[in-house]
Amino acid sequence: MKLLRHIANLGYGSRRQVQGMFGEGRITDADGAVLYADDRIAHESVRIDGEPLDPAPGLVLMLHKPVGHTCSTKDAGRLVYDLLPPRFRLRDPALSTVGRLDRDTSGLLLLTDDGQLLHRIISPRANLPKTYLATLAQPLRGHEAAVFAGGSLMLESEKTPLKPALLEAIDDTRARLTITEGRYHQVRRMFAAVGNHVQALHRERIGGLALDGLPEGQWRALDASDIERLFAGRGA
Repeated sequence: MKLLRHIANLGYGSRRQVQGMFGEGRITDADGAVLYADDRIAHESVRIDGEPLDPAPGLVLMLHKPVGHTCSTKDAGRLVYDLLPPRFRLRDPALSTVGRLDRDTSGLLLLTDDGQLLHRIISPRANLPKTYLATLAQPLRGHEAAVFAGGSLMLESEKTPLKPALLEAIDDTRARLTITEGRYHQVRRMFAAVGNHVQALHRERIGGLALDGLPEGQWRALDASDIERLFAGRGA
């Protein structure tokens, strides 16, 4: 692919705008030599204003989502995309969230422009466990772990029971819940089904991947070893 199209697809501007960057000599190789629009050169060798390019297509990001941001490109209010460089919203192929966390849920969120990988992660056949820390309005009653693990819990308006889920009580009103599905507001609805209410919800882990100290509101690009860890943590 010619360099002009490649850089435009990364969201740095329209093709006309990127052409102007070439004309101003702002696009160079790693040694500072000026590059041209029709050059074909390795992604990692290109610099814009002396800085390396954003990650190439095939990008996968881990984001520590704060409460109050929505996983949308169109909703009013704060969006998860506001936490990323503005040009990331202009990438082609587009950068999409891998599943969603609702506005009131914080924690680990993945984003990618790799459609095949996205579907591999969210596919029910992937059986990827997702672990949430839930803070509850009322104390646990002691029966919840057995109910969730039984594989027969039916949520309101659903036609099939939930797959077995693992509950680990931390104290009276906090619990860790690991699920392998991604039904709408599933964790909140599970606790509602046993007579409780989730006051705060935080996703700690997807597969074998955790936030590992990533600060709230921050992101990092994942590498091949991270993707291996993600799928190494799949359920049985």
